[in-house]
Amino acid sequence: MGTRLDDTECEQLMEAAREASSRAFAPWSGLRVGAVLLAGSGETYRGCNVENSAFGLTMCAERVALFSAVAEVGREKLEVRALALVSADGSSCPPCGACRQVLAELAPDAFVIFRDQGGVRQVPVGELLPYGFRMSPE
Repeated sequence: MGTRLDDTECEQLMEAAREASSRAFAPWSGLRVGAVLLAGSGETYRGCNVENSAFGLTMCAERVALFSAVAEVGREKLEVRALALVSADGSSCPPCGACRQVLAELAPDAFVIFRDQGGVRQVPVGELLPYGFRMSPE
């Protein structure tokens, strides 16, 4: 597992995620979500949710950020330190199950930062999905 972020780093990522939420396309749910991935290199990658009237085709903000990072640098070179996730209205916003699975595969050592009823949380991916699916045994 990687190193936890300090309070200043968390707030900077949360603010960048808030900005990313302004680009969300959420005409059906109205829930505008932004995400920012912090790579080990210090680079950041933004994402926002993009809804579709065929709801199964909707893409969550955290997957958009993660897939953007993979597209930019390649999976082999990508080290994910953290991913911050924010809803534009400030409501609780932990990752959904699909995003937890993708994070478990592509960013297993990262921390996920989000707001819930108890305040801002910084949680290791392994605690979000302790028994993630794997195609092959490790």
